[in-house]
Amino acid sequence: ATAGVVPILRPWQRRSEDCAVVAGFLGRRGGVSIGAYASMNLSEHVGDDPASVEENWRRLRAAVADIGPLARVNQVHGNVVRVATRENVSDRPRADGIVTREPNLALAIFTADCVPILLVSPRHRVVGALHAGWRGVIAGIACQGVAAMAQLGAPAGSIRVALGPSIGPCCFEVDRDLADRFAAQIPGSAGHTRAGREGKAYLDLRAILRDQLIAAGVAAAAIESVGPCTRCACGEYFSRRAAGGIATGLQMSFVALREE
Repeated sequence: ATAGVVPILRPWQRRSEDCAVVAGFLGRRGGVSIGAYASMNLSEHVGDDPASVEENWRRLRAAVADIGPLARVNQVHGNVVRVATRENVSDRPRADGIVTREPNLALAIFTADCVPILLVSPRHRVVGALHAGWRGVIAGIACQGVAAMAQLGAPAGSIRVALGPSIGPCCFEVDRDLADRFAAQIPGSAGHTRAGREGKAYLDLRAILRDQLIAAGVAAAAIESVGPCTRCACGEYFSRRAAGGIATGLQMSFVALREE
């Protein structure tokens, strides 16, 4: 079973012994779920068979034994960031970001086209995970995440960021009114917009997030976009757009400090 899971962690898993961090962007392969949830769905709240989800979790923990306890949130497409500790790790507050400075405590975000964002400050031993759909981007979830990291002692200039697999500018077509809203509320976002069909436009969420992170003080060289467009690569990643908007499984992105 473990051998069937390991490929979902490559090539996007990031391990570094010098900074004592383990992190990864999972794909949809390696589990036992079927249909729209095939196969490595880790969400218990999308309609999948609970027994399948339980087995998927068992396989994940067998493949990533050092992931530790998992801090999660009830994602609501906002900009609230929680601080996770061992005392509150089992809580599931309404939020779209998590930060911690505690070792062996993993932070998890779930997506199926939205942008998963992992933040690491190795020197200051602070990590974070953010969920950024278009509403969260407008609400400033990236800037709030950087601010939350700073409150735990990690200044923006020390943070490294990975923007994970998510819907790309090739496929994220929205109403022109929404593109105009981005242009009005987020400086520079018009430069990451191109015309679509009549009344439509395409947005590059990862590029817009990159600009927001830089404006928040993160060095441009410290920001990496990881992985393909989830809609284009829907055989490897869950994509609500590719599924026509129906409920699908969700893939998990995680980051944790490791005890040295």
